[in-house]
Amino acid sequence: MFFASDNAGPVHPKVMEALARANDGYAMAYGADAIMDEVREKIRAVFEAPEAAVYLVATGTAANSLLLATMTNPWETVFCSPMAHINEDECNAPEFFMCGAKLTLVPSVDAKMTPETLRSKILAEGGRGVHGPQRGPVSVTQVTEKGTVYSLSELKALTDVAREYGLKTHLDGARFANALCHLGCSAAEMTWKAGIDAVSFGGTKNGLMGVEAAVIFDPALAWEFELRRKRGAHLFSKHRYLSAQMQAYLTDDLWIEMASLANTRCARLAKGLRAVPGVEMLFEPQANLIFARFPRALHKRLVDGGAVYNIWDGDAHVGDPDEPLIARFVCDWSMTDDLVDRFLALINH
Repeated sequence: MFFASDNAGPVHPKVMEALARANDGYAMAYGADAIMDEVREKIRAVFEAPEAAVYLVATGTAANSLLLATMTNPWETVFCSPMAHINEDECNAPEFFMCGAKLTLVPSVDAKMTPETLRSKILAEGGRGVHGPQRGPVSVTQVTEKGTVYSLSELKALTDVAREYGLKTHLDGARFANALCHLGCSAAEMTWKAGIDAVSFGGTKNGLMGVEAAVIFDPALAWEFELRRKRGAHLFSKHRYLSAQMQAYLTDDLWIEMASLANTRCARLAKGLRAVPGVEMLFEPQANLIFARFPRALHKRLVDGGAVYNIWDGDAHVGDPDEPLIARFVCDWSMTDDLVDRFLALINH
């Protein structure tokens, strides 16, 4: 009953098989391997973007930071939600890679920016001439850090505001596949057709060992990204092991299959939690994350029974049993109905 993180889940067996195949013999280094040629074309097909530049890195932090550095001058600011992953969980890596560019936090509802709050923050910057930060790109986290998902119309509304001021938009897609499955749309519809200029196409949280794709819809930015990737120490020499993971991910829509499993198990868990007296859902679960508040006594029962998840604001064993504490539950592709049901039986005991 492991609900702590989709980063902690196993690698899909088909990915391990692909790595074993890639390990046979020799292959050109630094992304010149034949597998990467296939991956590049597969990703372009998925996004319906034949001219897109496609690169692989090992972590989401690298993908986000390198993409934003490519899109942002050091004297500019990136507009994002306070709950954006680049603000909450990347230890100032975007600012580091952007050589000093800052983040401007845009007030959000359910962890999502609105056109009104974004416009207000854009207008508040860029008006002090040489003395203040200049306006830079907008960064959207999809799925949000609270488990909510921007609809296609919400994405388009944000990119419309960005373009109104001549700004580009970056999509942090660490859980890209989970959002796609929730919306029932295509990758193109959730990116460039909605006005997105570059996306980090996540795989690590969705069954891969460790690889993310940086997809850039403006080929003019490609060479700068390549230079920044090398300078930032994220160009793998034995690149075929990144390529092989992504190859397996994209074959027969394995990436969709895994995300759909995670979302389905999360929906099952959410339905069961809603039926438990004293449990309050803090956000509407729309992908594979749940935030819920319930009494410490229930947390103690779950933890003592073997459930593993994150408690954000206290200890299951120390304090008033009636005090409500916030939990975060995350389902990955390997979660099963049986494990969800065992968890629900435990909390209902």
